[in-house]
Amino acid sequence: MQKYKINGREYVCPLQLALNAMLGKWKGIIIWVLVYDTKVVRYGELKKKINEVEKVTDRMLIQSLKELEEDGLIERKAYPVVPPKVEYKLTKAGLRLKPVIDALEVFGAVYEVKK
Repeated sequence: MQKYKINGREYVCPLQLALNAMLGKWKGIIIWVLVYDTKVVRYGELKKKINEVEKVTDRMLIQSLKELEEDGLIERKAYPVVPPKVEYKLTKAGLRLKPVIDALEVFGAVYEVKK
């Protein structure tokens, strides 16, 4: 059986790897914002857009951003200025998530639980 690895973690199937890399309370929203923003996004702008959906703390946002960067889905660029200036954008691997995000968005728009 083929093994799939990312950042020292090993998975038995590619779906498990993909879901672990992009899912989490904040990762999906971060990716969603970056998928639909064609330019780089500064930290404050990213937080503002996410807070329009649901309030996120700096600690949780930074942790999620670090995990996405470690997994190679986003790129972080910090400028040596005061006040700090940090920009984020999707990597080539992150951009490949666009069709997945599109499909999940369609699913979410029409999903209804019937009881």
